[in-house]
Amino acid sequence: MILRADIHTFISGAKDNLTLDVRSPSEYRHAHIPGAVNLPLFSDEERAIVGTAYKQQSRETAVKLGLDFFGPKMRHMVEVTEQWLCDKYQLQSVVPSDHTIYLYCWRGGMRSAGVAWLLDLYGFKVVTLEGGYKAFRNFILGQFERKDLSIHLLGGYTGSGKTQILHEMAQEGENVIDLEGLACHKGSAFGNLGMPEQPSQEMFENLVGMEIFRLVQNKRLIWMEDESQRLGHVNIPNALWHKMEQAPVRYIELPFEERLERILAEYGHHDVERMIHATQRIQKRLGGLDTKNTIQHFREGNIREAFRILLRYYDRQYDKSREKSNA
Repeated sequence: MILRADIHTFISGAKDNLTLDVRSPSEYRHAHIPGAVNLPLFSDEERAIVGTAYKQQSRETAVKLGLDFFGPKMRHMVEVTEQWLCDKYQLQSVVPSDHTIYLYCWRGGMRSAGVAWLLDLYGFKVVTLEGGYKAFRNFILGQFERKDLSIHLLGGYTGSGKTQILHEMAQEGENVIDLEGLACHKGSAFGNLGMPEQPSQEMFENLVGMEIFRLVQNKRLIWMEDESQRLGHVNIPNALWHKMEQAPVRYIELPFEERLERILAEYGHHDVERMIHATQRIQKRLGGLDTKNTIQHFREGNIREAFRILLRYYDRQYDKSREKSNA
């Protein structure tokens, strides 16, 4: 049985079931619904061939080419789906009729229809997303505009332990969105040290939007860190950023030396050359003399004094941002 679901029904069901993104690998890598796995109907090259045939020849020609590519993959796609279900639910084997598969393509058209037909034929219950990934993106962008989105920020100088406090608040049941964790970047020139590769801008928005949707359901305020709009190569979406600019801020105050110790514990073990490179990236704002002294301290192994200079710099930057704040 194949059902078509609107975006809210789809997301509600997909969170507890296997969700398949049947778009090409490059489309999936760029961005996807969080939690979905990629079961591409076409490779990137095959998608280009089918798309060209559709535009330059006819729909019928494109469909026939698509069937040529799809046919040899059918058994593999079924077996991969079974294996993912076994892994997800720790099963030895799968009874298809016991499982509902959620799947989507770009617009909810032929690609999702083809894979849905195959999995339904095998015995799975299948739910496709009406409007496809495009509908999901519209849904995500709408989350940043929500009127019921109430935000409070946790602020403070670098090294104040804001992220740790937010994590502890989340463990106590507060609504918390860790923007740095979702961006895989801590915001400063050193923010990518020890972090995984950053998501694309679109994927970052998907992750944040889904967190907003999940948390607003209990109608309580959401806590975030008082961030700059840019986190590495991703930006907090403008609509959300404007709400953050107006949000109340609670400031954490810790003595300079205590913050320095925290920074040393967090960054002091990283590769010296990477820390020097990060210092060089902020040379214009840090100033020639402070840059020179910081790099010299790093090369001499005097990590504490290097970060002492850097921490004073970031304190000045934070003071400037507070002066511009409306909160």
